[in-house]
Amino acid sequence: MVISHEDKANLRTIWDKIAGHSDYGAEAIGRLFESFPTTKTYFPHFDVSQRSPQVQAHGKKVMDVLTDAVNHVDELPGLRVDPASFKLLSHCLLVTLAIHHPADFTPVVHASLDKFLASVSTMLTSKYR
Repeated sequence: MVISHEDKANLRTIWDKIAGHSDYGAEAIGRLFESFPTTKTYFPHFDVSQRSPQVQAHGKKVMDVLTDAVNHVDELPGLRVDPASFKLLSHCLLVTLAIHHPADFTPVVHASLDKFLASVSTMLTSKYR
C-alpha cells in the first residue's frame, strides 16, 4: 500500500494533535475489549477495565509506537502485535479519534489514517508469516 505525500502530510497534521494523548490508546483498547471480548485472552494478567493501570500503560505504549511509526512512515519500525487484533484495534482507534477530533477527522484524513494503519497491519502480518 502506497502512502502518498498528501497522506503523510495528513498523518503529521492530525498526529501532532493526538500524539500527547496516551489516553486515546487506553480508550481504544477499552473499546476493543468491549466490542471484541475475545481479544481479552491476549491479556490474561490484565485488569481489562478501561481505567486500570495496565490498560492505561498499554494504551500509552500503543500510542508511543504509532507515533514512532508516523515519524518513520517510510520505514515502519518493528512492532510486536498480533496482526488480527491490530486490525480490530485500528478500527477502535479510528472511532476514538473521530470522537475526540470531529472537525479534524475529515474523510480525507480518515482515508490517510486508514491507509497508514492498514500499512502497519500489512507489515505486522508479514512478520508473523
